[in-house]
Amino acid sequence: MTELVPGGNLALPGGAVTVRVPGPFDVSALITDDGGKVRDDGDFVFYNQPAAPGARLRGDALVVDPAALRPGATRVTVAVSPADPAAALGALPSPTLHVTDARGRALARFTPPRPAQETVLLLAELYRRGDRWKLRALGQGYADGLAGLARDFGVEVLDEAPPPVGPPEPPPRPDLPGPDGPPAGPSQPDRPAPAAGSAPRPPSARPACSAPAAHPPPAAAHSPAHSPAVSDPDGFLPLVNSARAAAGSPPVSLDARLVAAAREHAAAMASAGRLGVETRDGVSVYQRVIGAGYAYLTIGEHLVSGPRTAAEFVAYCLRGDAPRRGVRDPAFRHAGVAHVHDGRSGGTYWTALWAAPLTPAGLERTAAAVIDLTNQARARAGLPPLAADPRLTAAAQAHSADMVARAFYAHTAPDGSRPWDRAAAAGSTRRAIGENIACGQRSPADVVEGWLNSPGHRANILKPDFTHLGIGFAGGGRAGTYWTQMFGG
Repeated sequence: MTELVPGGNLALPGGAVTVRVPGPFDVSALITDDGGKVRDDGDFVFYNQPAAPGARLRGDALVVDPAALRPGATRVTVAVSPADPAAALGALPSPTLHVTDARGRALARFTPPRPAQETVLLLAELYRRGDRWKLRALGQGYADGLAGLARDFGVEVLDEAPPPVGPPEPPPRPDLPGPDGPPAGPSQPDRPAPAAGSAPRPPSARPACSAPAAHPPPAAAHSPAHSPAVSDPDGFLPLVNSARAAAGSPPVSLDARLVAAAREHAAAMASAGRLGVETRDGVSVYQRVIGAGYAYLTIGEHLVSGPRTAAEFVAYCLRGDAPRRGVRDPAFRHAGVAHVHDGRSGGTYWTALWAAPLTPAGLERTAAAVIDLTNQARARAGLPPLAADPRLTAAAQAHSADMVARAFYAHTAPDGSRPWDRAAAAGSTRRAIGENIACGQRSPADVVEGWLNSPGHRANILKPDFTHLGIGFAGGGRAGTYWTQMFGG
């Protein structure tokens, strides 16, 4: 394996390569020609638009197949920014780039000098020379964030602004690509918003974070208490349930706790004059849901500014494919909605929440699905299945709940305990312990796919020495969902 320094380069083998940047970062890529300019919005690969011809992003790993890139593409530039937009890049660990070939063999590693004032860092570029592709280490930073990066790559960037007062219908905005991003309205107003025909809006505030580790009192799941009936003076529920019925999905009912969380979040957005999954007070919409007393197994949100009535809001949400899927998702059972008018700008800020309650049976089904998908991957590799282990399950559930409760994301807890400590505390006597964690994914399929697309996580899943597995899941925190796999052998 080659250790690169800024400016260093390496010839790449034929076939696809994987570029991975573990840690609390968003990875993005820009596909350009020799002039260094994007051709259109399809050339920007990031969290909410994770695929383009020849490039696919899964969590912290970007897979590039040079032969499959669009015609005329000669360069792929890899950038990182903080997954938490409130975090300073210089306060985080220096991002380390790991490059592997199609067989998973390590090719190169690059750790740039620690950033100072920069908010975005170009780590490397894959570029074509003749009929061969090479990798060059960069380490170039941008102090003015993704807007500065976008301008240098030919993207016309506009500042976000609240919608104007008074139009009969809010002006259309580009739908956020991807199945999981906040589907309507900008969820990250402090990041650049492109004009029509330019590259798409950068990633949502919800981080897609995950980290593997392999080395030598669980929270109980409770169904939310019965919620009293909630009035619906705006007629939101009939509109939503009509759309759900047309899609064959069961109706949802309004839940007082979700309504309270939606109202609090909409008010915080109106006070700040901008949309966001996390508002300027540092509180995420998911933390507000948990704080209101609603423990969830599945959650979705629509954050929108502009519509003046519930009818306009629902019509807006039904326009695009991604938000329409959120409204119609058959997994949801409850909803909450609120809107708050900002007198200074004249804008109206909406928060709609969709959720299914956390129940012991639901948690058990979710854990079983993760184990089944994990064992399917092992079977494809010719490995025996992992058996569910109640002690490892207790340790995994405790860690997921702890990450939500103490607002951290790491294998080492604030008290210094590590995976094998948690396994022992839960009564496990297994000698080999491994752990995968992830946050932000909304389903067992999403989280297992992310782990399998990351070499470190995949190594844990496919380790022959492991024989047992426990799964933990908790909703809340800044990311919305926190997952833990605890392996034992």
